[in-house]
Amino acid sequence: MTDTKTPASEVAALQPSPKGLGVLKAAFHERRTLAMLLLGFSAGLPFAMLFGTLNAWLSDAGVSVATIGILSWVGLFGAFKFLWSPSVGLTPPIIGKMGRRRSWLILCQVVVVGALLTIALSHPGTGAIALLAGAAALGAFASATQDIVIDTWRIEVADERVPVDLLSTVYQLGFRTAALIGGAGALVLADTLGWSTTFVIGAGLMGLGLLGTLIAPEPKPAPKQAIARERIGSPRLRMIALAATLLAWAWAAFMLIRFMVTALSVTPAPSAGEFTATWGPWIVGGAVILPAALAGLIVWRGGKTGPVQAERDAPPFLNTLYDAILAPLVELMGRLGWGAIIVLGLILTYRITDGVWGPFAFPFYMGDTGGALGHTKTEVALASKTFGVVMTILGIGLGGWALLVIGRMASLLLGAALSAATNLLMMDLALGAPVIHGFMQVSGLYKLFGLFHVGEPLARLMLAIAGENIAGGFAGAAFVAYLSALSNKMFGAVQFAVFTSLALLIGTLGRGALGELIERQGYAAMFVIAAWLGVIAVVFCAMEWVRLTAERRSLNLKA
Repeated sequence: MTDTKTPASEVAALQPSPKGLGVLKAAFHERRTLAMLLLGFSAGLPFAMLFGTLNAWLSDAGVSVATIGILSWVGLFGAFKFLWSPSVGLTPPIIGKMGRRRSWLILCQVVVVGALLTIALSHPGTGAIALLAGAAALGAFASATQDIVIDTWRIEVADERVPVDLLSTVYQLGFRTAALIGGAGALVLADTLGWSTTFVIGAGLMGLGLLGTLIAPEPKPAPKQAIARERIGSPRLRMIALAATLLAWAWAAFMLIRFMVTALSVTPAPSAGEFTATWGPWIVGGAVILPAALAGLIVWRGGKTGPVQAERDAPPFLNTLYDAILAPLVELMGRLGWGAIIVLGLILTYRITDGVWGPFAFPFYMGDTGGALGHTKTEVALASKTFGVVMTILGIGLGGWALLVIGRMASLLLGAALSAATNLLMMDLALGAPVIHGFMQVSGLYKLFGLFHVGEPLARLMLAIAGENIAGGFAGAAFVAYLSALSNKMFGAVQFAVFTSLALLIGTLGRGALGELIERQGYAAMFVIAAWLGVIAVVFCAMEWVRLTAERRSLNLKA
């Protein structure tokens, strides 16, 4: 006789997990998916408003390029957010009853709203922009912190029913939609309603993020015993490694603060891009690579022997610091072993094929030398900031479909190959578009674009951007899914922040040399180099796929 009182949780556990596109169907019944979409929007909107639209307002108000350059350093918060990522492991006071993750999200979102409203009430054209600069800096810091919490939440709530691959894709869709609204959409609003009203509307749209936070379920915190399990090896070695890491992080923070003070007090102000290119690799080396190497040393010397003398091996305060800062890296190095070299190579090279030539995109589109295309600002805005963003969203959707159908590593490898190959489209444009021109003539695409009154030169640019952005969106969805799956649920905040910082900063290497190469040989040579850099990422993806396959087989044999 059937027991009619079987708990619902046990019944759900007996049901087979959805596979392939069945995951997508199951996800429509999950509030986590809707929350992820809204939180992705909440992450993308301040990014677009503070790092793009605000500069457009300042330029329109007649603010000097030097002053706009000063404000560009607020983007550094996103590049170096791993420095304060351990702090989100604490529970904020007062609103902490809502849960650790949700309370941080609300706190960050309220600060972003306040920053956008403060910017809306400022008057940059009068020359008094100190208040605006402070609000932009505070908003950028809160936005970067919100990114840490959202990434951690995504990793912690994922399961077989709503896998991290799907949540990563939904996040990207929300982010890019917000980027379109906060970028091109904000410029349209500013023409009709004015800049101040546009930023007030932006602050109001952050309410979607607050709604996402209220919908989002609070993840269960990791057991303290599980975190303390990473206290391996001798207490002395752990404390030496912790001290070295804290010194490296203090130096990195000093460098950032010194640059910000210099940017606000010296004329002409230094460039945030030059600072990142010059000091970014050193900061990453000291604040990420060095602690990771020390964590590897702890694993090598200590082995997986569990905690040593529990709480007696070091003062509780130092144990807490170790658990927050070094334990995530110790867990990662212990899990990956020598495979960490492959993982590090993959992270450093995967998006470099796009990132390395990013600063040269607009000079290529609008310049008139070295194979540049000579388009107008309006044409580039249509092709890159509107049509291009839509194509990126399309690529993200295709990436999410591929993750569910062909799997994570196959999607990651395909994304790397597409990103490398589409650089050849840009190379063809720089050489006069012989291939693209012939293809568009034969396929009738010129006639299709002509229906929308788009001339042949702009049509060629839009086709190349379509290929580039679809590939970028596809690769971005696969990459975020891979990094999310690579992060341990107990240590997602620090691990994912380190991963993304590495991926973001590596693109700054070699840009100075590329600029000189463009002056000597033109843009086509740059795109050839970018394509070859993409091939390196393809090789690392293949190696990582082999490593994971071997690891899975080893676990199956042990089972």
